[in-house]
Amino acid sequence: QVQLVESGGGLVQPGGSLRLSCAASGSIFGIIAMGWYRRRPGMQRELVARITNRSRTDYEDSVKDRFTISRDSAKNTVYLQMDALKPEDTGVYTCNGKIFYSGIKWDDYWGQGTQVTVSS
Repeated sequence: QVQLVESGGGLVQPGGSLRLSCAASGSIFGIIAMGWYRRRPGMQRELVARITNRSRTDYEDSVKDRFTISRDSAKNTVYLQMDALKPEDTGVYTCNGKIFYSGIKWDDYWGQGTQVTVSS
């Protein structure tokens, strides 16, 4: 079994910063990619940022130049540094991992989600 544990959400004023962390643990044979999704009020879940095992990154257009995703391979942990936060960034942020749980089989794993609220 693989578990993803998130931390770092909360309430922040517009223009502020937050850092999300997501640590993967359990039966991990390798990680293809890890990333963050969010579900904003009244909207469908969307990919915010993703980083592959080769450190290739992808970002949703509205967060480019404000959010930075990074990883610590030794700790199986991914981080999302969110700067210049806007009220429209408010939502539930959920970590995702595409992780090998055996030598040849992988699956999508999800964290429990963490609330990010940007408000004055």
